[in-house]
Amino acid sequence: MWNKATILALSFLLIGCQREPDAKPGETAAVAPAVEQILVYNARIYTMDTDNPVASAMLFDGEGEIHQLGSSQAMLQRYPDARQIDIGGKTVIPGLIDAHGHLYGLALSLSQAQLRGTQSKADVIRRLKAHAAKLTPGDWLLGRGWDQNDWPVKVFPTRQDLDAEFPDRPVWLERIDGHAAWANSAALAMADVDLSGDWQPQGGFIRRDANGEATGVLIDNATSLVQKAVPEISHDLLVASLDLALRQMVRLGLTGVHDPGISRAAVELYRQRIRAGHFPTRVYAMTDGVGATLDWLCKNGAVSDPSGRLYMRATKLYIDGALGSRGAALLAQYSDDPGNSGLLFMPEAELQAGMEKAMACGFQVGVHAIGDAGNRTVLDAYAKAMGKYPDNPGRHRIEHAQVLTAADIPRFAELGIIASMQPTHATSDMYWAQDRLGPERIKYAYAWRSLLDSGARLALGSDFPVEEVNPMLGIYAAVTRQDTKGWPPGGWYPEQKLGREEALRGFTLDAAWAGFMEDKVGSLQKGKRADFVVLDQDVMQVDAARIPSIRVLQTWLDGEQVWNSQAPVAGQD
Repeated sequence: MWNKATILALSFLLIGCQREPDAKPGETAAVAPAVEQILVYNARIYTMDTDNPVASAMLFDGEGEIHQLGSSQAMLQRYPDARQIDIGGKTVIPGLIDAHGHLYGLALSLSQAQLRGTQSKADVIRRLKAHAAKLTPGDWLLGRGWDQNDWPVKVFPTRQDLDAEFPDRPVWLERIDGHAAWANSAALAMADVDLSGDWQPQGGFIRRDANGEATGVLIDNATSLVQKAVPEISHDLLVASLDLALRQMVRLGLTGVHDPGISRAAVELYRQRIRAGHFPTRVYAMTDGVGATLDWLCKNGAVSDPSGRLYMRATKLYIDGALGSRGAALLAQYSDDPGNSGLLFMPEAELQAGMEKAMACGFQVGVHAIGDAGNRTVLDAYAKAMGKYPDNPGRHRIEHAQVLTAADIPRFAELGIIASMQPTHATSDMYWAQDRLGPERIKYAYAWRSLLDSGARLALGSDFPVEEVNPMLGIYAAVTRQDTKGWPPGGWYPEQKLGREEALRGFTLDAAWAGFMEDKVGSLQKGKRADFVVLDQDVMQVDAARIPSIRVLQTWLDGEQVWNSQAPVAGQD
């Protein structure tokens, strides 16, 4: 057996022998190891490349760059030394990108009581009691996902509903849309102002009873009055929840997400997980408004992590609330709530000033707008602000673009504004949206087809955790405008349906374009990154009713498999 000294001497001898032929005596030259080539074949690859839309084989290297696409037979003959992976005739699509998904918000929600799908207040209480059993004395009871529209009596709950079971522990429950919260008396008492009376905060609404006392539901900006008192999640729990959220994404085929409205602290957390090798997706992030995070970004420049996993060069603003909690700003009153036309969070001049601050730094702007008044206010502000910064790269966005007017639909294309929309919002809201808007306004709501036909570009997402993470549900909603039970027959306002290629493009190439990443991802082409997904069914050919049941067999990012349904990658489940 060789001793350590002998091994060390042999190592130096071998290193000394690794000289290029023209190296001078006594000099050594580094020998770069050959980069592995990987060939996936026997597949049906939908590339999203208009010049080469379908292929059956793809060659990429171990560093994640795509080199060639073509037929399996030709590629196998041309690259016999490549590592060969038989896809077994399955479908391959580009890695899916959610153009509006709250990764950080999903992580936070996974640490709380899960209230999505609850069918009554009693159902909510049951889940809260089960979650509370895991808490220590003094912990707040936090949750997210309730929706009074799913309950037998579709009215907002009250603090008394929670006080009966939780008289002492503060309870704070975000509505499914994140635009309202339900609190018990203990949580309301934590506000640093008296919530009673007849006053209302700018851009918010405190629901009160006949005596002027807060009922327990706070809407939009009013939520901050209590939210500031909610204790921060522990770092260890946050990391564990983020890892769980990331695993959920790759399991469902998402190799990218646009995370709208996060803080510098969230950016640093993402960087930590990237350095630790636990970040199997790409994030295109937007700052949380025009405050400290944007100031930091303007001073230091756009974030572009060397890993290619994290970018930040955009700002997220809000102009109004959500339709489900009647905070979306409408041009006329709600059809089911006379006297209420929703909430504008700020005057147009303030919105424009925020836009201009971000544009002056060279950044993209994305503004949350749900109601027709909200969308018009944003379009007007863009029209005034954009001309002042001709060197700004543009691609500004309206997030949601949910309720429009016939006159405002063509303005998206005219101004070059991206409509960043979420198809599952339509199929979640269709049971009650017409009650909110009436039979005329509803015709211009969730109007994907009208926007696309007018020349606007769509970037599609889910708004998770408001909706489920699964992008197949978004594709299904876009092409059918039905729920998973096939209701309503023929689709809800079916004239607004998208074709399958259009829907897939919204979750791939157009989402990439909305994040200035179309040269890297969004389609499978030579020179781009090997981000792709293997499906168990052909999303372009299978009966539309089966799209929600499509399973992701494999997810690849940068030429590395980060999910395998048969043999999960280490650290995944």
